[in-house]
Amino acid sequence: MAEKAATSPTPTSPTQRHRVVVVGSGFGGLFGTKALSRADVDVTMIAKTTHHLFQPLLYQVATGILSEGEIAPPTREVLAKQKNATVLLGDVTGIDLDERTVTSHVLGRQLVTPYDSLIVAAGAGQSYFGNDQFAEFAPGMKSIDDALELRGRIFGAFELAELFAASGRNVDHLLTFVVVGAGPTGVEMAGQIAELAHKTLKRDFRAINTRKARVILVDAAGQVLPPFGAKLGRWTQEKLERIGVEVLLGSMVVAVDERGLEVQDKAGNRTRIEAVTKVWAAGVQASPLGRTLSEQTGAQLDRAGRIAVNPDLTLPGHPEVFVVGDMAALDNLPGVAQVAIQGARYAAKEIDGRLRGKAPHPPFKYFDKGSMATISRFGAVATVGKLRITGFLAWVMWLAVHLFYITGFKNQVTALLHWLVTFVANDRSERTATEQQIFARAALKRLDLGAQELVSEPGRTREELEAQALEEVRLTDSGARGRADA
Repeated sequence: MAEKAATSPTPTSPTQRHRVVVVGSGFGGLFGTKALSRADVDVTMIAKTTHHLFQPLLYQVATGILSEGEIAPPTREVLAKQKNATVLLGDVTGIDLDERTVTSHVLGRQLVTPYDSLIVAAGAGQSYFGNDQFAEFAPGMKSIDDALELRGRIFGAFELAELFAASGRNVDHLLTFVVVGAGPTGVEMAGQIAELAHKTLKRDFRAINTRKARVILVDAAGQVLPPFGAKLGRWTQEKLERIGVEVLLGSMVVAVDERGLEVQDKAGNRTRIEAVTKVWAAGVQASPLGRTLSEQTGAQLDRAGRIAVNPDLTLPGHPEVFVVGDMAALDNLPGVAQVAIQGARYAAKEIDGRLRGKAPHPPFKYFDKGSMATISRFGAVATVGKLRITGFLAWVMWLAVHLFYITGFKNQVTALLHWLVTFVANDRSERTATEQQIFARAALKRLDLGAQELVSEPGRTREELEAQALEEVRLTDSGARGRADA
């Protein structure tokens, strides 16, 4: 399909307000845009999704606790009252630092947006450590699409097991769930699948016993939750094992296919695990935009694709460009939401300060508010400064913090109600799963141009649609419907 011609960048005029483009609608993009609400600027947010995603709660969408709308409100709704903000849908594929333009695409349409200041907060995707072919059978946990596909795979596995068991077939591979990666996402996912199988679904099936389902957590590291320290790592592993999760450490995944995967231990011994449902929660890779910026500035990229930035989060030689969150490499900052939020707010203050003629702010300094991870119902771990907290108290802290950061009062209320249903009544409100959720990603990838192949060019069918509408009007007004001579 022919691509729409790019628009020419508009030169800045003396009467035009300072133009800030924000790339991404995640924590960095959203909080950076909101922080500029009182500045004398025009802000344009460009993102490849129409929503702001609360990524730490994706696993709860995948396991039927929350709906996708509760953790991914529409960005336009969130920013509706901010008069100086405009939201554009588009996948940013290019940034020209010399021309100061951002190029984005959506369904084959191209748009070039000029900027005076730029905040790049495109985040990170799943990393398969050079084995991208694993993604076909082991979805990651980075998007709503991922979470809905995993929900379909998880609940679909139980449905297929019930069907096969009723006819006397072996269903062990259907009732085995493998989570790769023992960081916070992997730990939370494994814990929720175990509770789902061993408690929530235990009365729902007749031919299978869901309590016999195996949940295996695999990681090449020597402990779970390495960033939380050895003590909390041991406590977490013991808690996982008590709720029925098999923890397999020191084992690297070396092969993945439709029916299972192979792991290799430190001695080189390989073991195959038969499992239809696999979840990949190991490793992240920064947005490819990092490489684009690196090629133009000479700034180095680390192994995760993050670009080295100055202490004020700007690119070397380009003080008008800020890189925040998972894309920025500075002082070994962790890839967590608070880094993106604080970095974006810092960038917004620096842009506003420059326009007001104020002196530059001191270098960016991250304030660590702590880390948390849930393991099971009423069980979590948390680090706050030197404090190490486990059990119910850590779980209450996790609940309060995550409830606070969910965007929108409406979503906070509905999320709290769903948590009450899940944690008190041991039930799940969001268990709907469809074949489309499971197979749509693979189907789209088989198209050379993806979803673009399914969309006609603008105006291509307008005459056909107009003719069809006129015919519908004629049939109704003439009373010809149902008549053989119509």
